[in-house]
Amino acid sequence: MKDNYLDFFEDKDKAIDHALWLNFKYRIANITFGVIAGPDNNWAVLEEATSKEMEMPFLNVLPNDYSKMSYRNLRHIKMDSNPLPHFEELFGAFSTMDGELLRFILQTKIPLEKIIRHELASRGFDKNHRWCGFDKAQKIWLK
Repeated sequence: MKDNYLDFFEDKDKAIDHALWLNFKYRIANITFGVIAGPDNNWAVLEEATSKEMEMPFLNVLPNDYSKMSYRNLRHIKMDSNPLPHFEELFGAFSTMDGELLRFILQTKIPLEKIIRHELASRGFDKNHRWCGFDKAQKIWLK
């Protein structure tokens, strides 16, 4: 990671999404990211150390998770002409999936969380992507 991480966004929601992703991505390194008001009527995403150096505390805008995400939020992310890479990959997986399969998933209430947990258990890594072996991974993911 580069020194004094700082990214600017015109859209506050996109800045929030980016900060959430970075907090997840750098969770093992214990680096915290947040959002502040930018210099040109925009929004800045930066790490906590940089925020402290600038004496500009993070805005209290980051949610704990996306469980309250609305269809409006989803539409906004999907319509972005320059999407954040993690959302582009996530939405791309569903966008290319056969529509009948998507309808089948909804109609039959296939538990996507269980499918994801099963897949992660079969890879042998823990929640921080550290190798732990298949037996331990099953105990971690298949609860």
